[in-house]
Amino acid sequence: MKKLTGLLLLTFLFGLQASAQKVKTTSGNDDILKSESSINIEFNYDNITVGKFKNEQEYITVKTEEYNKKEAGKGDSWAVSWKNDREARYQPKFIELFTLSSGMSVAKDAKYTMIVKTVSIEPGWNIGISRKNAEIDLEVWIVETANKSSKLATFTINNVPGGTAFGYDFDTGLRISEAYAKAGKSIGKSLK
Repeated sequence: MKKLTGLLLLTFLFGLQASAQKVKTTSGNDDILKSESSINIEFNYDNITVGKFKNEQEYITVKTEEYNKKEAGKGDSWAVSWKNDREARYQPKFIELFTLSSGMSVAKDAKYTMIVKTVSIEPGWNIGISRKNAEIDLEVWIVETANKSSKLATFTINNVPGGTAFGYDFDTGLRISEAYAKAGKSIGKSLK
């Protein structure tokens, strides 16, 4: 029985690895970075939707009020964390997995810049007895660092899931940062 359980677990884990996210080229040349060893990376969070909310500010307002009703000040600190998680968690995870999978380094003075535009975030949830992975949708623009107004190539990657392997992802920021990590890995592999 132990061998069967172990075999099923291995099959499940390998299945997870095989389900990499599809990076779709929407315009331009998808091998523009083939000869490059470094790239600049910037992130854009303008006009994103969150879950069922039309815009991020609506989501932040509702969640802040909800948490403050449960405990004074909890919503306010949550709102600060929501914004701070971008630079503290999402971007480092994306960059780490992108550089590992692409073999490229990140440098501000690189010839090209990759702008990672978040289109939507589904925060998901984990309440112990029920859980849903986070998901993100991204647009990626490759531009010349010296002239960022012209998009040389654009890509999309949608429904990128985020969660931890053993379900201890009760924190929203952790689930979302894992989605950014998976997106970075998939985009890195695609551009390699």
